[in-house]
Amino acid sequence: MNKKSNKLNRSDIEAYIQKQLPQISNNQIKLSIDLIINQIVEAVAMDEKVEIRGFGTFSKKYVRPRKFVNPKTKEVSYLGETETIHFKPSKKLTKIL
Repeated sequence: MNKKSNKLNRSDIEAYIQKQLPQISNNQIKLSIDLIINQIVEAVAMDEKVEIRGFGTFSKKYVRPRKFVNPKTKEVSYLGETETIHFKPSKKLTKIL
């Protein structure tokens, strides 16, 4: 994990897995992470909640419709409701970070 911030990124996860399981190749680790992320994205897209014990929960979050003004032309436009993936870390993970 980066010492500068409390953010955990993909390379940190890869390095941690490589350290814990040195017999597994880097390619296998990268493919496994890709597979897991794709499965999480697909499940959340189908309105399912994904919980990984000790890590956190992934769910779909709806962002309300809103209007915005182009500052250059002063034109008012509207943006409909959008969906994003929401991640809530577990208490165990927040203690580590």
